[in-house]
Amino acid sequence: MPLLPVLLDLLSKASHKLGFETIDRFPSNHVHARTQWDRRYFDIASDLKPDAIERSLCASIANTPSVFAHIVNPTPAMQRTLLGVIDTRLRRSCGAPSDLAALLIDAYDSPSTLEARPGLRAAIEATAGMEMRERVHAVLAFLGTMPVAFDVIEAQD
Repeated sequence: MPLLPVLLDLLSKASHKLGFETIDRFPSNHVHARTQWDRRYFDIASDLKPDAIERSLCASIANTPSVFAHIVNPTPAMQRTLLGVIDTRLRRSCGAPSDLAALLIDAYDSPSTLEARPGLRAAIEATAGMEMRERVHAVLAFLGTMPVAFDVIEAQD
């Protein structure tokens, strides 16, 4: 057996364990294993635990909401972070956050995306077949009627 492939394999495993590599998904046995992100937009070290990964992704979304577009099957926490940004923009009257609502609608194209708020999937699916502008307005209207604040602090398990 050639020595070089064995050494490269060992080096790869060590690099991964030490966090020198970046990852683009949660571990395969994780509850959000279908969630995937583009490594070009998120620098997530391979040695992070899943809750730290999710916090890091949520922080990125809070700082630059447009990166939400580079996540497939976002977790409910990631969606709530985006919803918080949408809510803040609506309250500050900075203009309708149509671009962000469109990102949320696109995320729900996948049946694997877990619902972040009760009724959100139904509200988005009810707009199927409409133009994106109409869908965005309908979803923003739905979000505007929600009694629960988006900036709820979640308890850690």
